[in-house]
Amino acid sequence: MQRLVIMFTLLCVFTTSAQRKQAWPDKLEGAEKVLYKTIGDVKLHLHIFRPVKQKANAPAIVFFFGGGWKSGTPKQFEQQCRYLANRGMVAVTAEYRIRNLHGTLATACVEDGKSAVRWIRANAKKLGVDPNRIAAGGGSAGGHVAACVGVIKGFEAKGEDRKISSVPNAMVLFNPPCVLAPVPERKDFLNSENIAGLRERMGVPLEQLSPWHHVRKGLPPTLVLHGEADPTVKFWTSAAFVKKMKAAGNDAKLAAYPEELHGFFNYGRRSNKMFIATMRRTDEFLAELGWLQGQPSIEKFTAAKVR
Repeated sequence: MQRLVIMFTLLCVFTTSAQRKQAWPDKLEGAEKVLYKTIGDVKLHLHIFRPVKQKANAPAIVFFFGGGWKSGTPKQFEQQCRYLANRGMVAVTAEYRIRNLHGTLATACVEDGKSAVRWIRANAKKLGVDPNRIAAGGGSAGGHVAACVGVIKGFEAKGEDRKISSVPNAMVLFNPPCVLAPVPERKDFLNSENIAGLRERMGVPLEQLSPWHHVRKGLPPTLVLHGEADPTVKFWTSAAFVKKMKAAGNDAKLAAYPEELHGFFNYGRRSNKMFIATMRRTDEFLAELGWLQGQPSIEKFTAAKVR
């Protein structure tokens, strides 16, 4: 049983070693790079992909990369953004403060996530975005950031206009750690040593940044995509989160992928089988909300990328 909790000592390996070595891109081809936040001498940007023929009041989505709150690159969700822009969305992959570059903890990650959503909503007219159709997405630690932005109150940046909401209108979460504190039905989940290490990474008592512990009625529609064999963030944690979301009366769905491991959804893995599968399900979820029309075209999109 104790082995079950080792995943929280391994949160620093949410991405591959190759990904951890990547520097943030100066620019992503075809994307507009805009400054959304400055903290001291740190400048944070959004990489914005627009549809070729953008309609007024388009839906938008902003993705947050994985990396254990200490590493990673916004390039991780580049291809998801390109596909969704191809489907008519304004798709964004965001920079946010991380420990290896900025010496920060998860509290800063969440604060920046809220700032990113607020900036997009504040600039909706200029971006051609519907301020009431902005989704937050992400994988692993980035999925945690997106979940916190949608679920947890507080952790707002000082000086920002609180009249403009930082809460997204939907969430798309890839293997997100949504249970970061003990839960009644799994008393073996965390021990004192693992709790201490995780608390040091969060910077606050664990429940404050554990989305499961903040579930209530009225939260955004949510899709969680998770590999059932994930050794890093256990599948049951996503199942528990979705179950509690539903019990509170929220629209929450869990897409389970048997035998899939952590980061299974990333572009370029295993001939893109799971990238295609997860983006098809994401497309269907957004269509169910009325944000996208027509059938998913992810197979065509991916085939064109490899020609």
